[in-house]
Amino acid sequence: MDQVSLVIILFAALLVPLVMAKFKINSLPTAVMEIIIGIILGPSLLNIVSMTSSISQLSTIGVIVLLFLSGLEIDFSLFKKRRTALTPLEAKQAGNLPKYSPVRLSVYAYTTIVGLSLLLAAAFKVAGLFSDFWLATILFGTISLGIVIAALKEKELLSKAFGQTVLLISVFGELIPMMGLTLYASVYGSDSQSLWLLLLILAVAAVLLLRFKPFFRFYQNINKSTTQLDIRLAFFLIVTMVTVAESVGAENILGAFVAGIVLKLLQPSESTRERLDSIGYGFFIPIFFISTGVDLNLRTLLTSGKTLLLIPLFFLAYMIAKIGGLWVLKLRFKQANAIAGTALTATTMTMVLAVLRVAKSMKTITADQSGAFLLAALLTCIASPLIFNKFYSAEKEDLVKTAVHFIGANLSTVPVAQQLRKGWYDVHMYTNHPQNYKTYHAQAPVELMENFTAQDLEDHGVFDTDILVLGHIDAERNYELAKAAHNYGVRRIIVRFEDRNVLNEHEDELRELGIEVYNTPEANITLLRSLIESPSTLLMLQHTENSIYEVRVVNHLYTNVQIKNLQFAKDITISQVIRNRRIIVPNGSTTIQYGDRLIFTGSKQDAPRIRQALATAN
Repeated sequence: MDQVSLVIILFAALLVPLVMAKFKINSLPTAVMEIIIGIILGPSLLNIVSMTSSISQLSTIGVIVLLFLSGLEIDFSLFKKRRTALTPLEAKQAGNLPKYSPVRLSVYAYTTIVGLSLLLAAAFKVAGLFSDFWLATILFGTISLGIVIAALKEKELLSKAFGQTVLLISVFGELIPMMGLTLYASVYGSDSQSLWLLLLILAVAAVLLLRFKPFFRFYQNINKSTTQLDIRLAFFLIVTMVTVAESVGAENILGAFVAGIVLKLLQPSESTRERLDSIGYGFFIPIFFISTGVDLNLRTLLTSGKTLLLIPLFFLAYMIAKIGGLWVLKLRFKQANAIAGTALTATTMTMVLAVLRVAKSMKTITADQSGAFLLAALLTCIASPLIFNKFYSAEKEDLVKTAVHFIGANLSTVPVAQQLRKGWYDVHMYTNHPQNYKTYHAQAPVELMENFTAQDLEDHGVFDTDILVLGHIDAERNYELAKAAHNYGVRRIIVRFEDRNVLNEHEDELRELGIEVYNTPEANITLLRSLIESPSTLLMLQHTENSIYEVRVVNHLYTNVQIKNLQFAKDITISQVIRNRRIIVPNGSTTIQYGDRLIFTGSKQDAPRIRQALATAN
């Protein structure tokens, strides 16, 4: 029976996304549909799947992997102190309103959730509906991070400010109740460990982080397809942190979440993250969501009159506890999206299951109350994503041009800036030479600065950009500023080195940091060689209608797809695919993989849009 139930669950996991795609069911995340399918297959309706020991173990692994991947999704660059550089026009349009960061918004929003959860718990206690004040507070403050991530992933929002804000609110909604549950069990439980032992989790995490910090620096040189060292490291971190968490009386999901944070801070490659996603969302996580539905026996739960009374009350409490986030999200996002984000954060299930499991073992909750909390949580999983999908639409800031800041205005940089301004780029230039400013400020957006120290550039918002080009003639200054920009958090840095001696001295160091360097004489040599070997190169470079582009594919919608099947295949010509530092000459049957860099030509009207689609992470 164990094997039959598992086969049915796995077949259902395979069938759910296919059916949703066939019938264009986009209003609910796949995870919610999997829970509903579990209810249908379980004792609530068809009763053809039962919770066996093996399925229960796989489900536990599923929630552990889910929380691990949740920790891996956090963008820690958001926690760096960065200003948002606004052009004068943007500042005027913004009406001088402060630009709230996702971190600040998430802290404000979850603070309101904690406050409302305390008030609701007090109201339930005074009304005699649920007497355990602290347990109710924990339950009302929970957010289902797994379902939130699933919804954001399907909308391709995890790389955007709105997605990261909702994600961070949900992280607090999973982490803080998780810590609260651990404290609750330690205070009111009989077999829990001392509270100070919880610090051991953080201590072990710190040791693992320091020990494996250089891992990904030399990993590429020793990795083989038969070893998969990065995946082995990931599961070592999971098992270690889960073991430590359970040893000190904490929940295993807390250890898994911390393990994900540790791996994120080790800065794994995108291919590592993609393979971990494949393992998690391809096998373990669907089993967890489907078995969650199987474990809900609606026939038993709905026979109690008290349960039927409590279900709508608990459902309203889950929703009302998150309502304060609406006003917080409106500080940065439009009202419709504030409603959508607030509704999505009202989704709760994962932590509710964990809390109720602990509460049952401590005998602090009745079966009727537990069933009511569970069914109300299930209703939030259905209602909240529906509201989210109904109200969400793209934010204006998601459609802004790529910001490029040039340090140095000269004959090498100004013509490039002029051409980029005609495309999908917002260009600003900075010079410390008054004569260069007089020469070029009428031709390009050049700003005169007295000094080019790292602190001055940071204070002027020069480092607040998507791409930083250090085109100054002073090679040593470019080197120092490149390191400062990298430490500040600039994601892409291009540095000019006309002095070959300086470049030789620092090239390896900068390349290891991911900083791109170029030397004009070598670039000219490379261009001339290309013209000799491929005469059509000059035609592509001089063509007024088309241009050459490079893009790194991070959008899963376009991975594992043959070039001939791309929806915009007729609009561009892909000349090269760079994969794992190897150049591939593609044909129509070449399959695009995650992380590939595509060199392509296309019209100046269509190519920027296509480039943005390929480079949008989801």
